[in-house]
Amino acid sequence: MSLTGELIDLVWDKPVQPADLSSACSYVLDAMACAVAAPGTRAGRILAGWAAEDGGSGVLADTFRVAGLVHVLEIDDLHRGSVTHPGCVVVPGAWSVARSLGRDGRSFLTAVLRGYEVMARVGASVGPSHYRLWHNTATCGPFGGAAAAGSLWDLDREQLVWGLGNAGTQASGLWEFLADGSMSKPLHAARAAAAGVTSAGLARRGFSGPARVLEGDRGFYRAMCPDPCPERLAEDPEGPWALRCTSIKPWPSCRHTHPAIHAALELHEAVGDAPARRVMVETYDAALALCDRMEPASEADAKFSLQYCVLTALREGAVDFASFSEETRRQYGRAGVEVRVGALPEFQAAYPDRWGARVTVELNGGERVTAERRACLGDPEMPMGEDDLKAKARLLLQHGGMGSEEAETFMARVLGLAEAEHLPPLPV
Repeated sequence: MSLTGELIDLVWDKPVQPADLSSACSYVLDAMACAVAAPGTRAGRILAGWAAEDGGSGVLADTFRVAGLVHVLEIDDLHRGSVTHPGCVVVPGAWSVARSLGRDGRSFLTAVLRGYEVMARVGASVGPSHYRLWHNTATCGPFGGAAAAGSLWDLDREQLVWGLGNAGTQASGLWEFLADGSMSKPLHAARAAAAGVTSAGLARRGFSGPARVLEGDRGFYRAMCPDPCPERLAEDPEGPWALRCTSIKPWPSCRHTHPAIHAALELHEAVGDAPARRVMVETYDAALALCDRMEPASEADAKFSLQYCVLTALREGAVDFASFSEETRRQYGRAGVEVRVGALPEFQAAYPDRWGARVTVELNGGERVTAERRACLGDPEMPMGEDDLKAKARLLLQHGGMGSEEAETFMARVLGLAEAEHLPPLPV
């Protein structure tokens, strides 16, 4: 039996409880609210404009457009153990397919649960070295997208193996965009989601794919993973659904910056307006590899800068969309505060299952104050409450142009999907 076949058996055998469906509703709302808010950005306008003018219409075009939009603002969900953003890939494709088939809300939410599960398990199996060059959301996303679409199309086991096989052969997505702050990252989500739906749709018609796409001699692990951990595909089969272990992001920046942001916000309350001489951020190697950027040159750079995000949190007591504006970035450039970053062994040992950071501020008088986080707001250990989740969605929906009444109606419909006979139209 192939690893893909074993993975499908594990995921399709997992029971779905009412609480799982309820959780899935919250993650669907989070993803769709992110999409609605994105067209106001330059990258969002380009993605939406291309889709409207040249991308055509139908399931694939909708999947591509919405998946890209979900990921634009850097505030969509993240699964820590796999270092993937499942919502931006899984939800848009599943929504588009479910709408095209007239499937009910329970079928859709079950597909979302399965898509998250497959994407997270594949992502956890690629090993740490994969992440140095490859963006896990882009490379592991097609597997999750194919699983969700295949669930909705009621593919049999052989068809599901084909679908995941062809999803794996489309895996791609490089980190090189970080070198110049270019716009490729949401394209990763868009292509991964579209590749997943394409793979499942072809399998439905009998288009075969490689059963051993993961472990084969010319497969995914051999080509792209120097230190794969295939045993993680089947880890803890009786545990909770991966969706319920996925973090919701409260701040619109790379998740690797969030533990440090959270600690810095605590220090803002402690320090107030006292001038800082020096700031030290201690975290884990992956955060440093992506987010050590003392002088961010663009909005995208700033969202991937530990130094920028921490100093902004310390000075302003908040990190929001306005924190990355051109004017705010100019103020950062004039701050004159030294921000050092480094790795701490205890945080490195806990990664990727726990993402931690410690922030130390040295004031001009010599006093030092410190705060640290071993879990962050939005993590399973420190979840955002229902009111906070709704407040985030409401902010995003209204930021994207929805009126108050329209936003409340949309939120209620999404949160009630477990009992819905069909899905509402895509909101963007």
